[in-house]
Amino acid sequence: MSEQKISLLVITGPTASGKTALGAALAEEYGGEVVSADSMQIYKGLDITSAKPSAEEMRGIPHHLIGIIEMDAKFSVADYVSLAKEKIKEISSRGKLPVLVGGTGLYINSLIDNINFEKAETDGSIRERLYAEAEKAGAEEMHRRLSVVDPETAEWVSPNNVVRVVRALEICELTGIKFSEYRKMSKGGDTVYNVCMIGLNYRDREKLYDRINRRVTVMAENGMIDECRQVYENKKTGTLSQAIGYKELIPYFTGEADIDTCLNKIRQNSRRYAKRQLTWFRRDERINWIYLDEINNFDEIIKICKKIVAKSKILCYNEM
Repeated sequence: MSEQKISLLVITGPTASGKTALGAALAEEYGGEVVSADSMQIYKGLDITSAKPSAEEMRGIPHHLIGIIEMDAKFSVADYVSLAKEKIKEISSRGKLPVLVGGTGLYINSLIDNINFEKAETDGSIRERLYAEAEKAGAEEMHRRLSVVDPETAEWVSPNNVVRVVRALEICELTGIKFSEYRKMSKGGDTVYNVCMIGLNYRDREKLYDRINRRVTVMAENGMIDECRQVYENKKTGTLSQAIGYKELIPYFTGEADIDTCLNKIRQNSRRYAKRQLTWFRRDERINWIYLDEINNFDEIIKICKKIVAKSKILCYNEM
């Protein structure tokens, strides 16, 4: 008899779409626990800047994989998948429903599609050369190169994310195939999860952008600038130096730009990030989309989610 698959509820969508609130509410509804799928929230520090959920937002629900990695530590997608698999299995073993909440599409799909990282192609000499070229030519030029050899990957990878750009170029050079195709070939067979995916979005993109703009204002009012200044003065950012909301404030700390210019840059980069997220998610036909400009009542959103979950039958094996 084959091993029982683990039921997994996934709440995803672009930044500022309300995933945190919905994930906690549904975890409360089904007696579940939240597992974060956010590539920045997993690091310690920058709590406001990375929009880590507050105690009030958690609603008393256990949240996992938030603030557990030192900000200057190396941490890969494979590391995330390993931690998430372990935590999801442990939650399920206690009779709880794991609720995966976040907007990092690479994390989510690598986990639920069972990507095999054990045989990942790598070559230290090529990688070192590409990093040296990035140092000399700049992030924008490396991203331009990626857009030539693998436009699909370049569409969702930020030009500022030198690590992922270099990794994609390395795979292309090593294997002779696009990184986007390599990932598809690396799927490790059937998923170990019974998955129900719910996505939050807006049909009118400008409404999402307005929400993003307003959230940056609130974050600034709540202490984001002082938080980032402390991290900047500490000089140990590591991967967090890529975090939107931090890197844009550095010119303010060095006296090269005023605060309004920097905050507007955060808003712009956050909107661009949301666009890349939606580009990634658009390919996944498993996502049941809820459009928030059509339904602005939270109780109604919960009702719709419950119908989606019921239709998916992911909870059948837990029924007494």
